[in-house]
Amino acid sequence: MNSVRTQHIAIVGAGIGGLTCARALQQHGHRVTVFERESSAHARWQGGMLDLQVDTGQAALRVAGLFEEFRALARPEGQELRGLDAVSGALIHHELPTDGAGNAPEIDRGQLRGLLLNSLAPDTVRWGYAAATVTPVGDGTARLHFAERASEDFDLVVGADGAWSRIRPALSAATPTYLGDTIIETFLDDVDTRHPALAHMIGNGTVVAKSGGAMLSAQRNSGGHIRVYAGLRLPLDWHVGAGLDLEDASAVRAHLLTVFDGWHDGLLDLLRKSDGGFINRPLHVLPIGHTWDHVPGITLLGDAAHLMPPYGIGANLAMLDGADLATAVATHPDLDRAVLAYENRMLPRATAAAQACADLTTSLTADTVMNVEAARQHLNDRLLNPQH
Repeated sequence: MNSVRTQHIAIVGAGIGGLTCARALQQHGHRVTVFERESSAHARWQGGMLDLQVDTGQAALRVAGLFEEFRALARPEGQELRGLDAVSGALIHHELPTDGAGNAPEIDRGQLRGLLLNSLAPDTVRWGYAAATVTPVGDGTARLHFAERASEDFDLVVGADGAWSRIRPALSAATPTYLGDTIIETFLDDVDTRHPALAHMIGNGTVVAKSGGAMLSAQRNSGGHIRVYAGLRLPLDWHVGAGLDLEDASAVRAHLLTVFDGWHDGLLDLLRKSDGGFINRPLHVLPIGHTWDHVPGITLLGDAAHLMPPYGIGANLAMLDGADLATAVATHPDLDRAVLAYENRMLPRATAAAQACADLTTSLTADTVMNVEAARQHLNDRLLNPQH
């Protein structure tokens, strides 16, 4: 087989985990192609803020040589957290950003993805390539099959394609299961000018209210953009039972206002005054301890490998996976041994993090406004020290 530096690595999925891996691989001189089913970098909204932790997301950006560029875009003030009483609207919990070694500044997911994309060599990403399956060839390589396109062979195929990965079935029969909780997402634009009372309520970061197992949250992004999240314990097909068309924003809004009836008007205005439609996001997880028997030529990272509840560590973990895989490839003379070394490092860490997420879910009471920074630091410590 050719030397490692002439091998061709395919990454399926142009999310931040896959792009971190691609950037770090190119930093070491490796040939890499990213395949993304979406038609362009701007095909859809990329999501809200991310807080990048020092030992995970920030460490990955250092490996990728992009830490200073990240710092120029990051917003430390976005770490502010306000907890409100759901009925009175009174401030009952307040966390302000702190300086120091544990500082985890926020960045818009779209800005971070743009930073990673712009760092790659031209034509690294092939847009509009929907992966269908992958099969091991038998000589340590793998064949990547596309929907409506010819298949291609690679020395390594990395599944970075999220919860419903098309690459995972080549390694594991596991599929995500529904947690029983759904997030319904909407947004407001130009909030400081158009909705100053809401801007004041939200502050620089996130505002959260909980009652009876229900949650309303709003998160400030850059440019006066606010993401709004309604969290409810619901059947997976809740909208069918409610007779709702999820494309009918007025009907979904009216339904949610009925569900949250009795909550403070300022919180309800997050739903009443939203500018967009509503996105239904049922929460799924992979089994704790999800693993697979090593298959030469194929591996996974991020949610494709270890889908967890949205406690703020998934993106950090995906980026660390990508950086670790690239580092292993760069430091091992044999590609297959590099991938095996990566999996032996990543899988125990993912198991520890998934168990920590499950423990945290069990410990939270329905009406508690979680100390987000403390919880995330706890999870961060667990994933970095799986023996604990």
